[in-house]
Amino acid sequence: MSESETTATPSAPQRRRRADAERSRSAVLDAAMRLLAERPDAGMASIATAAGVTRQTVYAHFRTRDELLEAVADRVTDEARAAMDASELEEGPALDALLRLQDIGWQLFTRHPVMLQLGAAPTSDEADRARHEPVALRLGRLIERGQAAGEFTAEPSAAWLVAAVVALGHAAGNEVGAGRMTSDEAAVSLRAATLGVLGVQPGVRQGGNAATSCAGH
Repeated sequence: MSESETTATPSAPQRRRRADAERSRSAVLDAAMRLLAERPDAGMASIATAAGVTRQTVYAHFRTRDELLEAVADRVTDEARAAMDASELEEGPALDALLRLQDIGWQLFTRHPVMLQLGAAPTSDEADRARHEPVALRLGRLIERGQAAGEFTAEPSAAWLVAAVVALGHAAGNEVGAGRMTSDEAAVSLRAATLGVLGVQPGVRQGGNAATSCAGH
């Protein structure tokens, strides 16, 4: 074995330390996900207690609360991606699939209300784009499919409609966060507004005759 191979291969104690660090970080994230779902304002000390570690251990993995929130958001993004992949978005009318996609996002929001705080937390444009990309890509494909099938309005562009639908989701979340609407009220309004911006006629709902929903557009 060469000298470079010897130095590149971690020793058994090093591997154990890395594994312990990964388990500790995962425990902190698991605790943060649970606690922040119940108490979105929970601080680092409370999260440390819930994880069964010291506050110093939490800060060893996450230098600030905002950094911890970023990691929680990444976890939620992974959860969303898995749920979307399992929801068979390529099956059936585009409208039905789009509403399933929106329902997934809303259910995740209601389970993780701390996501509202990310809007106030400093984050890089790259991280923000990476977090929204899984939804935006799938939403864009669905809208293009719906436009091609006549389910959605042909104008404006799919890209514009993606931005509008995402913005509506943010607005609905903000209304819940501000206490102006309940989660159920916001979900109803979000669906109605989404159907409106896509040019879907009021009488058309999931499972309806979406192919004729945009007559006149």
